[in-house]
Amino acid sequence: MRILLLFLFFFNSISAQTVYPNDYFISPLGIPLFLSGDFGELRSNHFHTGLDFKTQQKEGLNVYASADGYISRIKISSFGYGKAIYIDHPNGYTTVYGHLSKANPTIEDYLKQIHYKEQSFEIEVFPKPDELVVKKGEIIAFSGNSGGSGGPHLHFELRDTKSEKIINPLFFGFDKLIIDTKSPIVNALVAYPIDENAVVNTSQKPTYINLALQKDGSYLAEKIRACGKIGFGISAYDMFDFSYNKNGLFKVETFLNGKNNFAYQFDTFGFDETRYVNALLDYEKFSRTGARIQKLYMKNPYNFSGIKTDDDKGIITLNANLSQYYRIEVADFNNNKIVINVPLVFDDTPPKILKTDSKTNYFLKVKNDNNYKKDNVSVFVPAGSFYEDFYLNFDVKNDTLTFQDDAMPLQNNITITFEDAQLTEKEKEYSFIASIEDGKLKYNFTKRKGNEFITYTKNLGKFVLAKDSIAPKIAPVNIKEAKLLNKQFNLQLSISDSFSGIKSYNGFLNGKWVLFEYDYKTKRLTHFFDNDYLNDGRNDLKVVVSDNVGNSTIFDTYFFRNKQ
Repeated sequence: MRILLLFLFFFNSISAQTVYPNDYFISPLGIPLFLSGDFGELRSNHFHTGLDFKTQQKEGLNVYASADGYISRIKISSFGYGKAIYIDHPNGYTTVYGHLSKANPTIEDYLKQIHYKEQSFEIEVFPKPDELVVKKGEIIAFSGNSGGSGGPHLHFELRDTKSEKIINPLFFGFDKLIIDTKSPIVNALVAYPIDENAVVNTSQKPTYINLALQKDGSYLAEKIRACGKIGFGISAYDMFDFSYNKNGLFKVETFLNGKNNFAYQFDTFGFDETRYVNALLDYEKFSRTGARIQKLYMKNPYNFSGIKTDDDKGIITLNANLSQYYRIEVADFNNNKIVINVPLVFDDTPPKILKTDSKTNYFLKVKNDNNYKKDNVSVFVPAGSFYEDFYLNFDVKNDTLTFQDDAMPLQNNITITFEDAQLTEKEKEYSFIASIEDGKLKYNFTKRKGNEFITYTKNLGKFVLAKDSIAPKIAPVNIKEAKLLNKQFNLQLSISDSFSGIKSYNGFLNGKWVLFEYDYKTKRLTHFFDNDYLNDGRNDLKVVVSDNVGNSTIFDTYFFRNKQ
């Protein structure tokens, strides 16, 4: 009876939801809402934290405050959310609007003062509650494609203001604004032998399982003959009406002999949990093939709050003389559902396909701190950095560190240290720890203490101590020296650095610092003309760009412009 009560507690809790206000917030856009991304969607190294609304493949659409409140934060970055506005509301929630092109005139004037005070394009400010008050339905900004956006859209989030946990906006009534009558789609079912003695269909390796569509719309898997401890994974996605985007799943539940044994649901989670996407995925398969197989078990538990399991963490043990039945249910927010039935039969036939795990001299245990050192290189791995124990590939040859490879995910940073007493002081200034990716060197932020070079990274693979003595490049896009530029509304330059990467950029017009916006996707700097910084006639422009190790390039020119 106690075990039954535990099952009920775990799996009722995954569907037990806080009652959120579903008529308080309005749409932030004045167009029909179509999604290009949903809450919890599996992204590179993180779960998606909001809804991505399509903006008709263009920028400049009005973005409205979803409710009364005040702007509590504005962050402008070349990456991430790009230009983003955060509004705190009196009911205890915060809305976030990301990848904007610009804010409304009042907010832009406020930001201009900050940009010029800090002499930086990238800023983060926290206005006081009485500084930037907004009303429900007020235009706060215009949609765009700034930051890490892959195309014009609006990223929209809802958070608990106090805890900063992200909450699925569909709970706030947005499900009524997005038509969804389509069921999720399952691409593949994979069975995983987990322990040393496990075999699935005569294989010790993960095995794809055939699925047959039934008349009632469910799927029946081929009969699985196995022994030992096994688990399952699925490749699946969801779709909304009037959209071809393949979005993430809302809820997955599994049942063994009619009892729940594993489930996850994307209601809410904290930012410190988003990287657990790498534990949910079969990361090795994803890194090598791009296939996103979501594992429906935990070999080693991890602390993602959206998951509920039984005591066996979703792992199934096949025993002699006992047939078992496994069921997977995949559902979207509107409870459009797909069911997969999987018959299980014990079979201890010796495997024909053997696993090919290679053992090394180093066995990494997740629960321990781990130190590795050879020659002039050392690596420190804090406890909990990886998700599973494994045999580690560690070596140093010809001053090159090999530390596993990128098919193994990391939850936390590891510390890599190179020591080199042979470099001159000048050479040390331009040196850093570089990753080797596809034969190219990639910069890692590096600190130096005497002869030691230190980086904290979630990258794995090969590393070397590299030098960068090549300065960035600057090229004019719409500027010609000594030309009259009366018909232009901006200045644009292309900037690039082929090695350690761009760290800073500053523009000066007639000796005064002026704001240049940077778009890393196009590698362009843009200054929008402002009469406060223009001369009537000749104007002198200087742009200074520096890379991550201090190499700098200066671009000088002049042009003519009559004040309008």
